[in-house]
Amino acid sequence: MSSPRTVVHDTPEALAATVAADVLDLLADVQAAGGIPQIVLTGGTIAEAMHREIARQAPASGVDWGAVIIWFGDERFVAADSPDRNAGQARAAFLDAVGAHRVHEMPASSSVATAEESAALYRDLLGGEATGRFDLVMLGIGPDGHVASLFPEHPELAVDDVAAAAVHDSPKPPPDRVTMTFARLNAADRIWLLASGESKAEAVARARASSGSIAETPARGILGSAGTQIVWHLDQDAARPHGD
Repeated sequence: MSSPRTVVHDTPEALAATVAADVLDLLADVQAAGGIPQIVLTGGTIAEAMHREIARQAPASGVDWGAVIIWFGDERFVAADSPDRNAGQARAAFLDAVGAHRVHEMPASSSVATAEESAALYRDLLGGEATGRFDLVMLGIGPDGHVASLFPEHPELAVDDVAAAAVHDSPKPPPDRVTMTFARLNAADRIWLLASGESKAEAVARARASSGSIAETPARGILGSAGTQIVWHLDQDAARPHGD
């Protein structure tokens, strides 16, 4: 695993546009080499802006979206039609527009009874079609340092024997969620962490510091595995040293 690389973009808009272009280039390259790309999406404001940019840039990319496999790093355990669903937001922003149909959503509360059942079914999906490494995992980071739905001091931080787990008592609503674990998120050729805005600067600094705990700042658990390329994509505000 190489040392993480950092790319600082002038504005949130520049971050979204550049990352979108990089996603499309990656997908095109994997397909040109005869592969079927598998990527993991994240939620959040900057991710939604990036998703809209993918939709805008996609027609010129040459990517065959019917041959791209889509996963989600985490999901709110709410009804399928809830506006809080990461999958619904991604579909509205770009997946439906580009014609992606190999989209694996985490089961919603309108189809299964518990977050545990949703996590178990997602583990089955992952075990069936995502037995290897992901080509790309994208993650946002919260002001508290969380990634996916891996929150500070929560027991899911220590789960290393399954690919997805239920989350309860989330510090931000809704309280019940499903998340990929570190073990699965780190099994990727590339991991891109996206952060925009001054509210993320402290968490980014803690995540990238030479010392600190995963329990306090879960983003520190994104270490990749052998051969993983990790890139932090930050705007100027998120990259500003804490306290400036």
